[in-house]
Amino acid sequence: MSDHLIRILTRDGAIRVCVAETTVLTEEIRQRQQTDPTATVAIGRLVTAAALMGSLLKGQQRLALTVEGNGPLQRIQAEADATGQVRATLKVPVAGLPPRDERFDVAGAIGRAGFLHVVKDLGLKEPYRGTVQLLTSEIAEDIAYYFTTSEQTPSSVALGVELGQAAEVAAAGGFLVQVMPNAEDHQVALLEQRLQKMPPITILLRQGLTPESIAAQLLEDMPYQTLGQTPLLFACTCSQAQTEQLLRMLGADELDSLLKELGETTITCEFCKQDYHIDGVTLQAIRASL
Repeated sequence: MSDHLIRILTRDGAIRVCVAETTVLTEEIRQRQQTDPTATVAIGRLVTAAALMGSLLKGQQRLALTVEGNGPLQRIQAEADATGQVRATLKVPVAGLPPRDERFDVAGAIGRAGFLHVVKDLGLKEPYRGTVQLLTSEIAEDIAYYFTTSEQTPSSVALGVELGQAAEVAAAGGFLVQVMPNAEDHQVALLEQRLQKMPPITILLRQGLTPESIAAQLLEDMPYQTLGQTPLLFACTCSQAQTEQLLRMLGADELDSLLKELGETTITCEFCKQDYHIDGVTLQAIRASL
């Protein structure tokens, strides 16, 4: 089955679980961004986190996750909506770091000092904005820390990306487990035991387990209901009209300089890498509109 996400709630409403497979999605982003292996793992984790958090949205709501650190990647960003459309980009696609302890050094690539920014467009006058300092720079723990401190929802997050021999994405996915206020102590204790014993999610995916079967393992003997299943795919919101509007925001002086030096321009979307050519006539018209 292609990439998708499943949302589950125990029948007593005590525990919420979201599980996602993002293998195809992460591989497409790797190809578009031309990332090296460490950067692929980093952006794949953030993409999966965005998809999981997007499953908690409704209607036309959207969210953006940005990780900024003092490592070589500098900034990674992923966006998702309630329908499972995801896109991502990063400032520097090559981390250039060797593995540490036989693992990709994601924390080193991001940097030990930095911030996780969460922006949610909930259809209100102003978007919700939350920021926390990076806890481990491994992304999963940072997302869990955000939920616990900023949204007061105790959460466990697992994110994984496994690469093949050619540095392609062989498996990617993750899960989000949240404890609701009415959860009883014995439920929390049992869930913690299972989480500690769970193999990495990439191993489960490589074994052929689906998000549904992974969720069933987590909630074994706990009656639950499936709230929905959402396909996950790469989708970018850029357009020619959006690009022209971006040029208007440069202002008259910048446009005058651009017209004088080049007479035309090409702008590349940082997410999908689509090129948008603005010829001289259009550029003159944009300048005249100011």
